[in-house]
Amino acid sequence: MLKRTLLIENKASLSTKNLQLVIKTETRETTVPVEDIGFLVIDNVETYISIPAMNLMIENNTAIIICNTNHLPNGMFLNLNSHHIQQEIFRNQIEASLPLKKQLWQQTINEKIKNQGILLQKITKKKNHFDYLASKVQSGDTTNMEGVAASQYWKTFFDPNDTELVNQINFKRERFGDYPNNFLNYGYAILRAATARALSGSGLLNTLGIHHKSKYNAFALADDIMEPFRPIVDEKVYELMNNYKEQELNTQLKSEMLQILTRTVYFKEEKSPLMVALQKTASSLQQCYSGDRKKIKYPKLWS
Repeated sequence: MLKRTLLIENKASLSTKNLQLVIKTETRETTVPVEDIGFLVIDNVETYISIPAMNLMIENNTAIIICNTNHLPNGMFLNLNSHHIQQEIFRNQIEASLPLKKQLWQQTINEKIKNQGILLQKITKKKNHFDYLASKVQSGDTTNMEGVAASQYWKTFFDPNDTELVNQINFKRERFGDYPNNFLNYGYAILRAATARALSGSGLLNTLGIHHKSKYNAFALADDIMEPFRPIVDEKVYELMNNYKEQELNTQLKSEMLQILTRTVYFKEEKSPLMVALQKTASSLQQCYSGDRKKIKYPKLWS
């Protein structure tokens, strides 16, 4: 089922009544069935949300995302008991062998590099050798082909010869860098939340990653699995830069960015909205940990 994404930017009070989320602002009151909500993005520091409302949404696997004073996603609430065989799934994940995790990371980076190459070709109208780079990814990506590809990708992505884009000649991809890094960061944060929600829904522990291992990272597994999907955000940011002059995120641009959650991606047998595809990918990873599959089921981002 395709879930709704709600963005709360104005001062509001959120509560529940009769399994409905009740949203009260200074000017109106609206209700939304809780079972229809996949993501709730709260981007106003004066928002009140009741504990019963939070509990009901968490029970329905709604990801509640809190933004900071810079209007970037800063925290997230997720269901910790979302699968009927939770303990068994956790055990499989914790006991996964190092060779298995290296193979899963190889698959993930292979998909990421191929997707970067496809998007780059769509944007530049020029062929590239990213398929070759993807083919050179070894188990565990021990030669860091991810880094090699990323360096070439960002050098080419914002083409200095593209006169429709301004102020991009000296672009450097940085977490806290100048525009359009703020757009990329917002998109990646939304993608991370969607990935974490899907993994949690499959009973997986987001804290325990395949490759990312920082002890300070509560969403290491989401950071791993979202990698092949990042070009979806990159494509949307490129589109926004061509269509809008604004360099700061506003309500319209945030709403546009949130549309990536319903963007269509493609499996062999069907096409699917991104938020649903992430659930299929997460389920396949769970099956890899249990020994029922050998490969993660990643979709094609373009038909």
